[in-house]
Formats: sequence, C-alpha cells, structure tokens
Amino acid sequence: LQPDAPEPGDSDHPLFRAAAARGVCKVMCFHPWSDLTLPLMSLAEIRAVIDAWAELAAELGASYPWVQIFENKGAMMGCSNPHPHCQVWASSFLPNEARLEDRTQRQHLSQHGVPMLLEYAEQEARRKERLVVENADWLVVVPYWATWPYQTLLLPRRRVCRLQDLGDSERDSLASIMQRLLIKYDNLFEVSFPYSMGWHGAPTGPYLEEDCGHWQLHAHYYPPLLRSATVRKFMVGYEMLAQAQRDLTPEQAAERLRSLPEEHYK
Repeated sequence: LQPDAPEPGDSDHPLFRAAAARGVCKVMCFHPWSDLTLPLMSLAEIRAVIDAWAELAAELGASYPWVQIFENKGAMMGCSNPHPHCQVWASSFLPNEARLEDRTQRQHLSQHGVPMLLEYAEQEARRKERLVVENADWLVVVPYWATWPYQTLLLPRRRVCRLQDLGDSERDSLASIMQRLLIKYDNLFEVSFPYSMGWHGAPTGPYLEEDCGHWQLHAHYYPPLLRSATVRKFMVGYEMLAQAQRDLTPEQAAERLRSLPEEHYK
C-alpha cells in the first residue's frame, strides 16, 4: 500500500473491474531483543506494545477507513524476519473481512437490539465450555464457529469499539490475558507457537462521524498446529472446494488449552 497509488484505467467489461488501493504499511518490533516473543515479555513490556497499537490505530485512523494490526509469528506462518514484530496496514477502503464483519454485526444489532459480540461474550462467559482464560475485563474462547484446531477469539466484557477506546486498567488486564493465552499456546507443544493474529475494531476515517454501535473490538488468533510442533492443519481438498472441516471440536480444543499451566515451559 502506497499513499499515492495511481487510479487504474477504465474497464472495458463489468467482469474486469479494478480500483486504486491507497494506504500506509508499517512494521513495529516488540522488543530490542530479537529472541523475546510476547509470552516471554514482562507485563509492562506487553502493555507498551498495546499502547503503541492504540496510538497507531488512532494516528492512522484519523484519515484511513481501516487500520489492520496483525502479527504473523513463526516461519510456518510465512514470517521471514525472526525478530518478533507485527505489521500495521492502513487502507483507503474496507477489506473483505471488515466488510463482512460490519454487515453481520449491523444486522444482529438491528434484529436483536444488542451488539453481536457483546452478547456472544456474555453467553460464552456463562456457559464456560469453550472458555480458555478470563479476567475482569476480557475473555478468550475457542469460538463456536472455529475452523482452525486451536483458534481463539479475544473479547472485552464491555462494549468497546476500538483499541484506542480502552482505559488504563483495561490495557493492563489485556496485557495479562494476552500473556496467559500465549504462554498456554507455547506450552501446548512446548514450542514457540506459530499463529497469525489481528485486531478488528470499528472502521475509522470517515466512519468516525458515523454510529458504529454495532461494532465490538476483538482479536482473532489463527494457529496452524494440529497434533504436534511439526504436524499442522492443512486447509486443502474438501476444505478448499466445499467447506472447512474440524479435526476436534471447539469444546475439546478449549478444554485442552484451559488445562495447560500458565507458567512458561522454558
């Protein structure tokens, strides 16, 4: 993404359409040490990362409709730089996943009168069968609709639209629950656990002037590992051509993660 991307030429057929994609891409290292991943960092160091996320989300979101913060961890997830880091891509448009989440959350609020993910968090907190970790402000679940074996969803307990809306205590408790989750991930197969994760919050830029009450801030974690540190889940064959298939239920995955110790195996 570049801020001065040119406009494409006119299409000569409706099946061949293109539009300019403008934006900014940034890389943020988590720590000066190149071998220190998030679960091995202190709570204060993780809190500094969260503050930097919120600052970038606000800064870039002042003009761009979508600010995607994401981390690809590990070579298995295509990470070419071993120094623990994340990326921040701000774009002049809403990407496909953002558009889908915007539409479904808007529909749920219209039909049921409550933000979808706020209601979902309340249900999961009460049922507890897919709960992994929780604290006063946050909970982590293996979502009911999960397709990756140890996929998780990080949710606030109160209605929050964007990262920059979090208060000091919520940022502290977010650092704590992230550390607890990521330690459990590492402990699962006693390996620096690979994943792709990212934050989704209400659109920004021109959307800052609109009512985004249907949105709820959340983070997705998509890990590829299935049975061991080297055996991964592949989305191939039937998954690519028909529908994703689960190798274990979300309840089984949550129970296994929940039962892991919260002291890092190292």
